[in-house]
Amino acid sequence: MAAGHHHRSIVWQIAEDYSHCEFLIRLPGYCPMPAFRDVVDVPLVVRRLHKQRKEVRKELGIGEDIKLVILNFGGQPAGWKLKEEYLPPGWLCLVCGASDTEELPPNFIKLAKDAYTPDLIAASDCMLGKIGYGTVSEALAFKLPFVFVRRDYFNEEPFLRNMLEYYQSGVEMIRRDLLTGHWKPYLERAISLKPCYECGTNGGEVAAHILQETASGKNYASDKFSGARRLRDAIVLGYQLQRVPGRDLCIPDWYANAESELGLSNKSAALPVEGRGSHMESYLEDFDVVHGDVQGLSDTMSFLKSLAELGTVYESGNAEKRQMRERKAAAGLFNWEEDIFVTRAPGRLDVMGGIADYSGSLVLQMPIREACHVAVQRNHPTKHRLWKHAQARQNAKGEGSKPVLQIVSYGSELSNRAPTFDMDLQDFMDGERPMSYEKARKYFAQDPAQKWAAYIAGTILVLMKELGVRFQDSISLLVSSKVPEGKGVSSSASVEVASMSAIAAGHGLRISPRDLALLCQKVENHIVGAPCGVMDQMTSACGEADKLLAMVCQPAEVIGLVDIPPHIRFWGIDSGIRHSVGGADYGSVRIGAFMGLKMIKSRASDLVSKSLSYSSHSEELEDQDGMELLEAESCLEYLCNLPPHRYEGMYAKELPDSITGEHFLEKYEDHNDAVTVIHQKRVYGVRASARHPIYENFRVKAFKALLTSATSDYQLTSLGELLYQCHYSYSACGLGSDGTDRLVQLVQDLQHSKLSKSEDGTLYGAKITGGGSGGTVCVMGRNSLASSHQIFEIQQRYKGATGFLPYVFDGSSPGAGKFGFLKIRRRSSLKSKQS
Repeated sequence: MAAGHHHRSIVWQIAEDYSHCEFLIRLPGYCPMPAFRDVVDVPLVVRRLHKQRKEVRKELGIGEDIKLVILNFGGQPAGWKLKEEYLPPGWLCLVCGASDTEELPPNFIKLAKDAYTPDLIAASDCMLGKIGYGTVSEALAFKLPFVFVRRDYFNEEPFLRNMLEYYQSGVEMIRRDLLTGHWKPYLERAISLKPCYECGTNGGEVAAHILQETASGKNYASDKFSGARRLRDAIVLGYQLQRVPGRDLCIPDWYANAESELGLSNKSAALPVEGRGSHMESYLEDFDVVHGDVQGLSDTMSFLKSLAELGTVYESGNAEKRQMRERKAAAGLFNWEEDIFVTRAPGRLDVMGGIADYSGSLVLQMPIREACHVAVQRNHPTKHRLWKHAQARQNAKGEGSKPVLQIVSYGSELSNRAPTFDMDLQDFMDGERPMSYEKARKYFAQDPAQKWAAYIAGTILVLMKELGVRFQDSISLLVSSKVPEGKGVSSSASVEVASMSAIAAGHGLRISPRDLALLCQKVENHIVGAPCGVMDQMTSACGEADKLLAMVCQPAEVIGLVDIPPHIRFWGIDSGIRHSVGGADYGSVRIGAFMGLKMIKSRASDLVSKSLSYSSHSEELEDQDGMELLEAESCLEYLCNLPPHRYEGMYAKELPDSITGEHFLEKYEDHNDAVTVIHQKRVYGVRASARHPIYENFRVKAFKALLTSATSDYQLTSLGELLYQCHYSYSACGLGSDGTDRLVQLVQDLQHSKLSKSEDGTLYGAKITGGGSGGTVCVMGRNSLASSHQIFEIQQRYKGATGFLPYVFDGSSPGAGKFGFLKIRRRSSLKSKQS
């Protein structure tokens, strides 16, 4: 669905086809598919061997003392030339799919087109290729280590990859190392593995038997769910491939293992009073906090505990048989004898303001409990612990030790992105100057599996360009975020703010929270390429627990912190529909708003010129005050500075409902927005996109005033009405979604129920948040037990209608500025030095 409305008919057709299926024959390594509630699990489907290993090697003329890798990509990138030095000494490579005209180095062997691949795989010592069901199945069945390079946009890959690594059969190679020939560390790592898959491999025969019996009349389906219900489930799954904690899907050990290894259960940031003592004692046994205060935050304590466990694993050399690869990488990331800096930045719940931020609106934002933690350490390049492939890259350059950036990101195994990233910091330089933002965006975009690193590494480039910082030491970063991705609660901003805060702390840079937020916005706008406003970064950096950050986005003026009245409470409910500010809908609405601003300014300028061309005032200009108003509007910098009555009276009828990019550019040349690009053939909505921020700014001001008014039913119903108005204004812009509309309707159903009225009301309003098009709904109600019960009721009703149990964001926590940073030191290292 993220691909846009043009492809939705295809998705619906697939879902319709699925709805007629009686049951699913499911293979190991499956992607969870709740559309099929009736399933039959079968073993791996593996082609049988025709020849034994020794026989195959004899035919190839390869002895048992030769290490053999099979290159199995189903075709190589155009223009890519294999080179002799890609292989370690004493190795040979069998190449599948090479063209007849391609010339190979002497240590590469071209296989015939009709070669029987399973025999060749079983005769090799490891395989190098891309993940697919067939290659993974045969690697597991033949206990062959598999060095893989990630595929772009292949939704089944995370599940197959987890199964590979669970059975000790997978080694991931970075794409640039594949193309530049740095194969040695990966191949050597592969042959050290001990694959341990012992389950069945006769899935083909089992599936054939099931189909045969089904054809003869045996019923494998229970008929518990109608086709329509399964259709709804299929649609939901299309939105929820990005898994988050709390989802109640049945998954096997090889997949559930990922969650248990990563500790991905969302916990409240604030620790219950009775539990604080033991947790405090636990982490204080591991670290001295040289600077900073944990502030009683349980998620911070858990993060410190996980750091201590990593240090123990590294020092003991205890690598669990089925430990997730990202934890192994993290264990070797730091020099545990040196200081580590830790920062924390929360996500945010968009209470009011949303997409009006880029038009200069007042916004009200609440930092949530869920947060991102970053641990950073700087070391001289000669003392930095390099991963083997990074060391091989530096050795190949022959320039000695150079500053390197190494990043580990927890949680990557539950999405299709690589868990690690590394680069030479010199790569950020273009001659004597830092590279341009455009070049940086292309640098990170070249490998989609590692594009996520732009949010983190991009903070370094921004500090180099904007503040003139030069990094002479190597940097190690560990990122652990409990802010779910794609839910519209600013997961990206929390990562950016925590990362830049950590780097600043580690290098002694003093940056105010506001300035840090503006720098982080540059990361997202110019390096990531997402056209977000600044409210996300500002809330993550400047927010405070249990308060709403009130900010006028012109560009980022904090006007105060608004206490949430004790009788009012805000929740966020996840619709399960993935949201992205980089998506086409958000970007086109933003462009439409800037088009509207340009048209309004042009209209005002025309009216001013018209008035000056006559000796007397025009009908539309009866006095000098009106002239001054038009002159100001002709220079309008932000749409939100135009009052609603002026918009309706002077400009609303002048704006078109929509316009093509080509037509707009012909007449107006540019829309004056540096972070979006107009596509000539695309149609952009203008009137609704321009109207929303003008009215939203008015609604937010009214909302803020009502929060401080006397407690009454009128106060609560008025606040709720403003939320509802905002929600439907999003929909008018084209930024609604079925899931968020359903959640808002459920709030309204409960609000207007007889029981709710008899109990003097509990829930009063709800709206879609952030960039819209899915994500999270903000709900407002009384701070009472009855309200919590109704939130639970909404969860259950939504699950009953869609098959998806939504996660609830409840509670608040301090922003990065209020948290500051921790400087920690391992106690064990101190004791060893003293002894």
